[in-house]
Amino acid sequence: MKNLFFLCLVILNSNSFLWAQNKTTSEIDALLNQWHKDAAVANGEAYFGAMADEGIFIGTDATENWNKKQFQAFAKPYFDKGKAWDFKPFQRHIYLSADEKTAWFDELLDTWMKICRGSGVLQKVGNNWKIMHYVLSTTIPNDNIDAVVKVKTLIEDEQMKQLKASK
Repeated sequence: MKNLFFLCLVILNSNSFLWAQNKTTSEIDALLNQWHKDAAVANGEAYFGAMADEGIFIGTDATENWNKKQFQAFAKPYFDKGKAWDFKPFQRHIYLSADEKTAWFDELLDTWMKICRGSGVLQKVGNNWKIMHYVLSTTIPNDNIDAVVKVKTLIEDEQMKQLKASK
């Protein structure tokens, strides 16, 4: 009888843990979906409000490594036009730290650049999740990498020299 009671207790505890974890990942999923929608409709206040003040955004170009203020300055002309970018997530994986105060994720996005990958880190600040770090990258099919490298070489060889010199 004691064993049955103990087994029931273990099952109840594990179910409540899974429920809490599912609730947390659902919150994060909703925040990221809304974040992308806010860019599509140029709601800059909500879009940048989802990022932590010390947040970082890394774009697809090697020079695009911005803190929040720099990213806002870059994005302002797009948001001022009433439409920034329209990235639609179609696959996402969310992972949580043991204390559920840090999350990291990767996602595939339907964009004007075709498939892009987003990845990032969120942190629980008070009762809210904030985007601490976001990386946007384009995907390249493995069979096409040689052709893409050919296109990039002239531009990026020079860019690499400049970036290495500015270290």
